Amino acid sequence: MPRGVERWWLDAGDGVRVEAWYFAPAGVGSARAPAAVIFHGNGELIDHVTDYAQWYQRRGFAVLMPEYRGYGRSGGAPSERAIVEDARAFHARLLARPEVDGSRVVFHGRSLGAAVAAQVAAEHAPAALVLESPFVSINAMASRYMVPGFLVRHPFRTDRVLPKLGRPVLILHSTEDEIVPYSHGRRLHEMTPGSKLVDLSGSHNGALSEQPQYWASVEALLRESGVEN
Repeated sequence: MPRGVERWWLDAGDGVRVEAWYFAPAGVGSARAPAAVIFHGNGELIDHVTDYAQWYQRRGFAVLMPEYRGYGRSGGAPSERAIVEDARAFHARLLARPEVDGSRVVFHGRSLGAAVAAQVAAEHAPAALVLESPFVSINAMASRYMVPGFLVRHPFRTDRVLPKLGRPVLILHSTEDEIVPYSHGRRLHEMTPGSKLVDLSGSHNGALSEQPQYWASVEALLRESGVEN
């Protein structure tokens, strides 16, 4: 675990314990800080995406990284309902922190995490939403696209959330994505008023965040949405 990070545990009503990591905002005075909630992809753990958290933390953000049931040190079995309910509980804990400005929270999700971010946003709309390599829904993902087994029974209908969200949305997608086709990102962009689609290159797991336009686009979204002054 990175130095200075708080480990949070959620004791769910069904006896399952779920982990999250909290990065306190760096260099913040008396003013409350913006926050980012980061949702990782299917083949990852919170341990693997600390570079995303550190980017936000360097900008003075508090950062929350919820884990999913059945992943890493978290118990239970993953399902759409359980993952989203756990994430909402962690989000409520984040908003209760006195150093966090609850009106300036951005959700940042990658692949499966983009679907989780959208479902949490359906009830608790963030100030802005960043979706990396998102899929329209599980139903729209043909079996040949390597859909994880547990997801088959869980629709994750991002396409039902974004058109009604009414918040700034940034979609980052590689035109060469071999797992979640680029057409998914384009369709979500087309159905989401005011959204922005940024074309990237490389494979689905090819460290898209290392491309210069990735973080430049995120930075622009944070300014335009008022998350970052």
